[in-house]
Order: sequence, then structure tokens, then C-alpha cells
Amino acid sequence: MFELVQVGEKSYYINCPAKIGIYKIDDNNVYLIDSGNDKDAGRKVRRILDENEWNLKAIINTHSNADHIGGNHYLQQNTNCKIFANGIETSFTKYPILETSFLYGGYPCKDLRHKFLLASESNAVDVTDVSFPNELEIIPLPGHFFDMIGIRTPDNTVFLADCISSKSTLEKYQLSFIYDVDAYLETLKKVKEMEAAVFVPAHTEATKNIKELVRLNRDKVLEIADNLFLICETPLNFEAILQKVFTDYHLTMNFEQYVLVGSTIRSYLSWLKDTGKIQISFENNQLLWQRL
Repeated sequence: MFELVQVGEKSYYINCPAKIGIYKIDDNNVYLIDSGNDKDAGRKVRRILDENEWNLKAIINTHSNADHIGGNHYLQQNTNCKIFANGIETSFTKYPILETSFLYGGYPCKDLRHKFLLASESNAVDVTDVSFPNELEIIPLPGHFFDMIGIRTPDNTVFLADCISSKSTLEKYQLSFIYDVDAYLETLKKVKEMEAAVFVPAHTEATKNIKELVRLNRDKVLEIADNLFLICETPLNFEAILQKVFTDYHLTMNFEQYVLVGSTIRSYLSWLKDTGKIQISFENNQLLWQRL
């Protein structure tokens, strides 16, 4: 874990739970693509940089989930590097409490205010800033999170962030976190049509051919949507739907999974409603969901 892997002439990744990309500008300077999940990850990244005598010019965050920005604070404090993020992700990076509050739907209790959901604050600027390195191509990849991006380096390495899950992850956890189902499906369509020397998804192996993984991820989204449609045969409130999802997919509920899976299921229900497949009603002071 935390091994440096070269995948292009100047592109590397650090093999860790959420892969960290590196683009080498020259013999002495590098850009980092994401920073790991916490201060300890930041320390390990810095050790790799020091061993290679690389100076960290900037971190480019693909999105603001805690496992991608957790090393920001430590690295920025210790190297004075710049941090770039895209759109709404910039605000979430500067004020990470926004992510935990968004997931919970209110002020998060202490059970949710931990490093897996709440990173330390870091000073980020938008990728539209004039100092953003223009040799790196920004690829919009919305759906998993608000304004997630990927990065294409000049040696044609594409860092895909969290838009693709591995086959084993899909089989084990079933539901990947999705904020906007429609945008996510469009992103998968875009990624399927991409060409690159190598693709580096954050949570699965680097590959030269991404098409099969895209298909597996798309099929899983449509499967979950179909199951929700079946679950809503009779009017059900959200908690009953969520309980059925956990039961059907043999998932174990805890507070963290409640907010992550719960937020994802709400996104699916919104998509199904907006596409005219389910409807809502209010009965006995409950919001009920039922298929059409």
C-alpha cells in the first residue's frame, strides 16, 4: 500500500484505497491528483515526494469526498501548495462540514463527524483560476458527486476519480454512492467512448480498456432502479424502502451506511419520479412513494 506506480512518461499513481495521481512537470516539480483520506495519508505522500526529490506545486482535487481531500490540510500546511477544485467541490473542500451535513440532511451528530465523512479544511481555489496548469485537461464527470472531474495528462493518462467501481466492489456493496443518477449515466456514456493510453479509476485497477467496467456499472444502476420500482408496488415511506433495500441486498445498517446508502436511494427515487416511473402522495402526514 502507498506504492508509487508509473503509468505514463510523466504520470504516476500512488496505490492506496483512493488512488492518488501524480503528474511530473519536470525533474523537480509535480502536481498531485487528490490527496488520500487523512493526515496519515498526507504524511505518506510527502515521504514519497521527498524520496524522489519532488516539490509539490499543487493538488488538484477531483471532488470533495473526504477520502480524496483528507490529506489536503497536512500537505498544504507543510508545503504551501495550491489546491484546485471544481465548482461546488471548491466550497465543500474549503468547508468540509457541508458534505456531512448534506449526507445527513441536517447538522450531523458526533457519530458522523469523523475522518471518513469529515475532512479537515483546506484553502482551495476553483479550476478556473488563471494559475491552473493548462497542460492538464479537465474532464467533467458529474453524477457521483456535484461537480466531479477527471484529469487527462499530456501523456494521455486519464484519472477517472470515482465514476467507476470494480466488479468486486459492486458485488460486495451493491450500491455505489450516486448524487445525480441521470448525470451519472451520462458520465458513464462519455467514459465508454473515451480513448486513452491508460485509465486510472480511484477504486479499481488501472486499465487500458474501460468499456467492460463501464457496462458493469451501468447495469448495476439500472438493476437498482428496477428493484426500487418493484419495491414501490404499494405506497411506502422512505424508511420502509431503505429497510427493504438493505434486506434485499444483504447489507448491514450502521449510521455511516444509513446516510451514504440513504442519500443514494433518495437520488434514485428523485430520478424515477422525474422520469415518470413513480409518484408521490402525502397520507397520514407521511411522504409515500408508489410506482405508476
